[in-house]
Amino acid sequence: MSRPAEARLRAVGHPRRRTRTMLAVFAIILSLFTWQLVKVQWIQADEIAQKATNNRLTTSKVPAARGEITDSAGTVLARSVERRDVAGDPVAAKSFRERSTNGKPKGIDGVSQELARILGGDAAEIRATFERADARDSRFVYLAKDISPAQWSQIRALDLPGITSEQVQKREYPQGTALAPLLGSVNAQDVPGGGIEQMLNTTLQGKAGLHQVERARNGSEIATGENLDRKPVAGRGAKLTIDSDLQWFAQNELAAQVKSSKAVSGEIVVADKAGNILVAASYPSFDNNDMSTAKSENLQNRAFTDTFEPGSTQKMVTAGAVLEEGIMTPKSHVEVPPSLKRAGRPFHDSHPHPTEYLTLAGVIAQSSNIGTILAGEKLPKEKLYTYMKKFGLGEATGIGFPGESTGIVPKVSTWKGDTWYTIMFGQGLASSAVQQVGLFQAIANGGVREPLKLVSEVQGGDGAMQPYTDERKSTRVFSAKTSKELVGMMQGVVTKDGSAPKAAVPGYDVAGKTSTAERYDSVKGGYDGVTAGFIGMAPAKDPQLIVSVTLQRPQAGTFGGDLAAPVFSKVMAEALRQRKIPPNKSDKLPFPIKYRSEESTSK
Repeated sequence: MSRPAEARLRAVGHPRRRTRTMLAVFAIILSLFTWQLVKVQWIQADEIAQKATNNRLTTSKVPAARGEITDSAGTVLARSVERRDVAGDPVAAKSFRERSTNGKPKGIDGVSQELARILGGDAAEIRATFERADARDSRFVYLAKDISPAQWSQIRALDLPGITSEQVQKREYPQGTALAPLLGSVNAQDVPGGGIEQMLNTTLQGKAGLHQVERARNGSEIATGENLDRKPVAGRGAKLTIDSDLQWFAQNELAAQVKSSKAVSGEIVVADKAGNILVAASYPSFDNNDMSTAKSENLQNRAFTDTFEPGSTQKMVTAGAVLEEGIMTPKSHVEVPPSLKRAGRPFHDSHPHPTEYLTLAGVIAQSSNIGTILAGEKLPKEKLYTYMKKFGLGEATGIGFPGESTGIVPKVSTWKGDTWYTIMFGQGLASSAVQQVGLFQAIANGGVREPLKLVSEVQGGDGAMQPYTDERKSTRVFSAKTSKELVGMMQGVVTKDGSAPKAAVPGYDVAGKTSTAERYDSVKGGYDGVTAGFIGMAPAKDPQLIVSVTLQRPQAGTFGGDLAAPVFSKVMAEALRQRKIPPNKSDKLPFPIKYRSEESTSK
């Protein structure tokens, strides 16, 4: 072989060398394939198999039903009902009737028409929903929400490919707007929005279950797949102290008067002498069955959350304190001039008058600011403050209602200028309607303030109802004698010589107190209009029920005796009727209103 030929052979490589090189490369490639095969078949077999299974698994939560909320008689106020959300897989839906020769629509068109026939919707809209999902390569899209279990049974019987459903729980409120601000609401994620739903969420909320199925590519369930069902655990129920019939009546009367007086809002609270709240009405309201129509400013129950200067109902604290301390009696004389100067400013009553010769009972009956100052200034400031705190003013009731206000009772050390005098007749402090009811409940109950209650029973783990745990204690504020005298003094309020004859209830002795106070508007940063109210109890000889009516910033009228008292009369009459409390009308007041007439004085 010549040298040029030898050079060419070295350039292309020796045949045996090439063979060895190729064999080495093949051996490496084979080793890699072998290693990959070993890894797939043995080392990562379980992991890969699980990933494949997971791709076929559909897992969804099965929502738990919330516990029922009932009123004191067992009437259902809130309940959970099963509903279904229908979903579709556009890829699987395309296989519908793929072997059909009967001329009916196939694929997505056919599925859409079958669904529309049962759901009552538009097949074109369902088809468009499918197509939008298909265009973005999505194999899951909601086709209908909130359908009944009966409708889903009809759909399931059709065995449509790729059509599935999710079980959901929908909260229903049979009483609608009458109780909405008290009960609150629950959204689609089972998150409560205020009211009893939020207050008792730990009790009412159940534990979600789990539904897991393995599906084939066409969306059908694999019967032998890794399917799993864990049943949900329902929430526990609660019974309220509320009387839903009386609540409905009160809510309607309140709504009518808010509209008639052109007020911005109103509240009615009814309680029995033991502190059980029977009514907690707030208007304007909302429909918690359709939260899309609700206005945010109407979601709260104003009886708990709104505070206002209580005005003349506070006079019962001042009068009670001077009685309890032995400073005065209901018949003590109070000479009330047309005006009174204190702390460098004049004080007046709501109506101009000459000098009046009233008893302490008459001061309450005619709601005299001047008379209250003349009586109250005999009492040390610290004593009055102590009694206000005993009544629970300036503190939350302990009910636990979401958003409940504590109110405001300024400490004595902060009283400046005329504060000492205005607090005596209810200005310069703030209170809620519920707190005011607590004040009058103590008077009705012989001077003992019982904790106000909204929940009477809850369901235990065994399903049986049991008393609601409440560790709050009762507080004695006044003696039984003082409380009886206060009730007798308030009877004069509802006579023709008092400030609220319109609060009278035919056939019954009624004791109560009007209130008309300047209304502070936090948004405007100043006073704007008035708060007009009336709180009373009946029968006066043995009070069983307390009713409070409050109207915020009425424009067609001003005084609580004109606006709130008539509503009180209707609601109290209905409450007495429902509870079958017999009439007990007396023609004589326990205490005189005046000790001398102006006419006899002038003579």
